[in-house]
Amino acid sequence: MKDGIHPNYRDVLFHDMSCDFKFVTRSTINTRDKMEFEGKEYPLVKVEVSSESHPFYTGKHKIVDTAGRVDKFRKKFGTVGSKTQVAE
Repeated sequence: MKDGIHPNYRDVLFHDMSCDFKFVTRSTINTRDKMEFEGKEYPLVKVEVSSESHPFYTGKHKIVDTAGRVDKFRKKFGTVGSKTQVAE
């Protein structure tokens, strides 16, 4: 490999801020922060979502109830200014 053309590939600490989960992996990302983890100092990358907190991986899906939202809106505001027909 040629010298001076490749990014610095090193161990980096990723910190999931939502659940205080930390893991070390290799990366070329540039960081300013550093943190000690398991007795060694690593460059630190703060993330909001990781496999430890993402609903797909944890199985804690949020189900959004969309049924009845249009009816609730029409009850509150009526059909004034509406260009659509009210289904009855």
